[in-house]
Amino acid sequence: MIDARALVSPEAKLAPDVTVGPFAIVGPGVEVGPGCTIGAHAIIERDTRLGARNHVHSFASIGSAPQDKSYKGEPTRLEIGDDNVFREFCTVNRGTTKDRGVTRIGNQNLFMSYSHVAHDCIVGDKVVLANLATLGGHVQLGDWVIMGGFSGVHQFCKVGAHAFIANNAAVTRDVPPYVMVVGQPAVPHSVNAEGLKRRGYTPGNIRNIRNAFRTLYREDRKLVEAVDELRKVATDQPEIVPFVAFIEAATRSLVR
Repeated sequence: MIDARALVSPEAKLAPDVTVGPFAIVGPGVEVGPGCTIGAHAIIERDTRLGARNHVHSFASIGSAPQDKSYKGEPTRLEIGDDNVFREFCTVNRGTTKDRGVTRIGNQNLFMSYSHVAHDCIVGDKVVLANLATLGGHVQLGDWVIMGGFSGVHQFCKVGAHAFIANNAAVTRDVPPYVMVVGQPAVPHSVNAEGLKRRGYTPGNIRNIRNAFRTLYREDRKLVEAVDELRKVATDQPEIVPFVAFIEAATRSLVR
């Protein structure tokens, strides 16, 4: 299943059914799980682990050194789960020793052409990065986040589950779960109601989330007052619990 024109390091470990296309490069310390496909001219560099059924398309660069001026070649890692798709010219960097030393990607994510995941990022499951979407270093994305084309997230920011980042948006602060943001810099626009419908949230759940959004963003409350009110609501509305937990754990200011 390995094209004769591919370059695969003898120190790499590939499952027996992995397909490697012509002129692809697989470096030392790379582990590739069953059912994976590595396209022509794709590069997977050292100390990268891919789970099962990932598809790396042509000219993607996976596991390259972090774009950090202080990086001096220390051993760091990239860990990728199962069923991810990396389209043409997508780039994903390893971690740095300034953080946990690993960039981590979950399962069933889609990284469209020219998207970029920088060093030390943590990406959840079922995330979509549209064409040219970019993550700075140390960014964390929750499950089901969607980033529109040309959007970007500033280093160290966190984006909660089910959030939607509109095309061309520039995220410079933390984005709570469920929230749609737009603009440069990005500001809260509304709740990602359509995405929640597709994922099985009931009309009642979505109504409660919209009410929580209004409490946080539309009632001219101080943040501490809004959080106090949301804690009370979350006692009998479980869909609000992750909303409150994210706000309480935020280390940067929230989009406002």
